[in-house]
Amino acid sequence: MRALVLVPVLKQSRAQHHAQSEAALASPRRSDEARLEEAIGLARAIDLTIVKGLIVTVAQPRPATLIGTGKIEEIKQQLDEENAGLVIVDHPLTPVQQRNLEKEWNAKVVDRTGLILEIFGRRASTKEGTLQVDLAHLNYQKGRLVRSWTHLERQRGGAGFMGGPGETQIEADRRQLQDRIIKLEKELEQVVRTRQLHRAKRRKVPHPIVALVGYTNAGKSTLFNRITGAGVLAEDMLFATLDPTLRRMKLPQGRTVIMSDTVGFISDLPTHLVAAFRATLEEVLEADLVLHVRDMSDPDNAAQSADVLRILDDLGIDEKERDERIIEVWNKMDRLEPEAHDAVVERAAGRQNVMAVSAITGEGVDALMDEISRRLSGVLTEATIVIPPQKLSLVSWIYENAVIDGREDREDGSVAFDLRLSEQQANALEQKLGILPLPEKEEWER
Repeated sequence: MRALVLVPVLKQSRAQHHAQSEAALASPRRSDEARLEEAIGLARAIDLTIVKGLIVTVAQPRPATLIGTGKIEEIKQQLDEENAGLVIVDHPLTPVQQRNLEKEWNAKVVDRTGLILEIFGRRASTKEGTLQVDLAHLNYQKGRLVRSWTHLERQRGGAGFMGGPGETQIEADRRQLQDRIIKLEKELEQVVRTRQLHRAKRRKVPHPIVALVGYTNAGKSTLFNRITGAGVLAEDMLFATLDPTLRRMKLPQGRTVIMSDTVGFISDLPTHLVAAFRATLEEVLEADLVLHVRDMSDPDNAAQSADVLRILDDLGIDEKERDERIIEVWNKMDRLEPEAHDAVVERAAGRQNVMAVSAITGEGVDALMDEISRRLSGVLTEATIVIPPQKLSLVSWIYENAVIDGREDREDGSVAFDLRLSEQQANALEQKLGILPLPEKEEWER
């Protein structure tokens, strides 16, 4: 379908401008051109042919149409010239605004929320993802029945011998939607319980969890594939992956961790989606370490980063936790010019919690893995232990949970290890061996 993309830019009144907090004013602002480019990218993600992209300044938003009559007429002429039957408006529209614009332009109108829902609907591949998208879509449709249906003026007869006015068709349809929403919410509750059971099982096997987050198309899935060797879909498009993926992998020092690739974030994420995908996004809350992947080749990466941090804050990862739990991964270094590349590498080297990498070429990935190992190691207890022949079944557990610095297979069948363990793992090994608390750099023999 041929489509025109429209980005309304609302001018703020002086009073509104002064009413904003200093923090909001200090946060990076996305350029209008970047908004247009992103909106075109979203439209192309569902295979639309974009005939034109327009930035429209709106001095005073109109309750009925959002934009003024003059601009509406100008856009109508362009739609006729380009033979386009769809307008993507990169802004939330009320049902009334959407209906009125469709009448004026004689074309289908989709706002930002509807477009993102359409993309998510196409990307969902698992039952959980489909449920989440369906729920978000129904909540979105519920307020738009007046626009979506043509038979809403009919009435059904009431119950009883004499009948009566009954309920209007719109009320019946809204009730049916509400019934389906309740059904989906119950199914999603089961999904939440299942996820909680999976998390509980993962806690019993104490593998640290590393979650990748970032703005959509920042390169999370490509980095995920580079690190884990997985085959997750990774393309240069917005929301290439939707359903979260978890993989078990070993760090260079031998420690096993679970990597989690999450859905990409985006500015002005529809509230319907935030609510529906909370079960998925809560994987980030359970993570021991969060890799915030940024596309350093994008001029608006600072504004994108602010959007991601805002969503993380909404999820419950506040600013105090960021230094401990988040590593910023400055990705797509291969796309930078040599001078810009060297400048970014120098900036990253001068900051804590920042690693410069290229998921495509592998630049900086080994250093990132070492940093992940260091951050997850915690306060390690060094020890030399001897596993007797009758307890050699513990050897596999040790390789799974400890950092092995040395091993010696002895003639009597026992195995000696020089290793490092976290406090939690040391306590677990004590219980398995039935010994006293772990002494530093001393041998255990039973």
